[in-house]
Amino acid sequence: MLLSVITICGNFLIIISVLYFHQLHTPTNYLILSLAVADLLVGIIVFPFSMAFSYSSCLYYEDLFYRYYAVCQPLTYRTKINYCVVVIMIMVSWGSSALTAIGIFFAGLNHDKCGERCFINVLIFHNIGPIFSFYLPVIIMLCIYLKIFLVAQKQARSIQKTTCQSKKSGGTVSKNERKATKTLAIVLGVFILFWTPFFLCNTVMPYSNDPVPVPVFETLAWLALSNSMLNPFIYAFFYSWFRSAFRMIISGKIFLGDYTNSKLS
Repeated sequence: MLLSVITICGNFLIIISVLYFHQLHTPTNYLILSLAVADLLVGIIVFPFSMAFSYSSCLYYEDLFYRYYAVCQPLTYRTKINYCVVVIMIMVSWGSSALTAIGIFFAGLNHDKCGERCFINVLIFHNIGPIFSFYLPVIIMLCIYLKIFLVAQKQARSIQKTTCQSKKSGGTVSKNERKATKTLAIVLGVFILFWTPFFLCNTVMPYSNDPVPVPVFETLAWLALSNSMLNPFIYAFFYSWFRSAFRMIISGKIFLGDYTNSKLS
């Protein structure tokens, strides 16, 4: 229950901040908004069902391309990554996730009806589903992040060597790039750390002679779900404008006047 409340409140703060403050109305932050909505739905919908399943012991049966373009193609980023492109990216992301989830859901229903005879449903539920919903996206994200890291390092060295740039300007740009790269690495790393044990367990479970104990499987599932709680804390820790927005919302200051155009430090 505590995880659910923290997840809902934290991601609700992200959603209000991006929607309310004009300074945060950027394509990048709209993708963060999409992630916050997904995490919010986890807190509202998935957590209560997971609590019910855990209580009844039934559980056993059961933010990246834009950063790449901003770092690797900085001169064309603002012209090509506009609001229309971001909307399309968000729709594709949610649509592909929905299709994958629907396929896994129906495979699970058919598996309950025909038991072990439905090999194709077992394959979809425990192998194909995880491949498209976790393993393949993780591989793509890791490849993209590696390219981001290498390009960011190259750009930082180029800026430092450019004689027309002052030391202060070069240091500032390099610092901002390092912060963005570090934040992305933490978000991605925490996601992989929290979700990998669950998917590995779910993948090998059908081929194991010894069944996974229910408490172990439930623990891995809750570890994975708790990832939705952490992103707001990561953004608040690394970005001062989100901290400022959170303070204004929590204190109720936004209800005392129009602060939509406030300068968030």
